[in-house]
Amino acid sequence: MKITIACVGKIKEKYFIDAIKEYSKRLSRYVNLNIVEVADEKAPENMSEAQMIQVKDTEAERLLKILGESYVVALAIDGKKLDSEKFSSFISDKMVRGVSHLTFVIGGSLGLSEKILKKADFKISFSDMTFPHQLMRVILLEQIYRANRIMKNEPYHK
Repeated sequence: MKITIACVGKIKEKYFIDAIKEYSKRLSRYVNLNIVEVADEKAPENMSEAQMIQVKDTEAERLLKILGESYVVALAIDGKKLDSEKFSSFISDKMVRGVSHLTFVIGGSLGLSEKILKKADFKISFSDMTFPHQLMRVILLEQIYRANRIMKNEPYHK
C-alpha cells in the first residue's frame, strides 16, 4: 500500500526530524511511504476569524494539489477516535476493499480548512487535546507503524 502524509509546514526541530526518519525507516518494510510538505502561510498574531479562514484556505489550495485520487484521511479534532487495534483494522479494511493509496492530511497551526475537511473521505482524531502539528506527524507515523505490526501479528509493546 502507498501512504502519503500531506502536511503543512517544515519540521525544524532535530528531535522530530530524527523520530520521523526512524519511523519512516521502520515503515519501509510495510508500505510505500511519502511525506509531502506544503508551505505554511504567514499568519499575523491577532487575526480575525476571516483572516484565519483565509490562511487555512491558502494552505488548503496547496494541499489539494497533492491529494490526487487517493483515499483522504483528515486529522481533525472532531474526527472519529480509534484505538490502535481499530486503526489497524481501518487500514486493513481499506486494503481489502482495493484502496491502494491512503493520504493522511495534517494541517498547520490553525488546523485544516473546510475545503480539506469536505474533500476528506474520513476524519480521524487522535485526542480531544491539541498537539503541535510537528509532533502530530511523529504520532501518526508511530500509529501507522503500530497498525502494520498489528496486521502482521508481530509483537509491539502496549
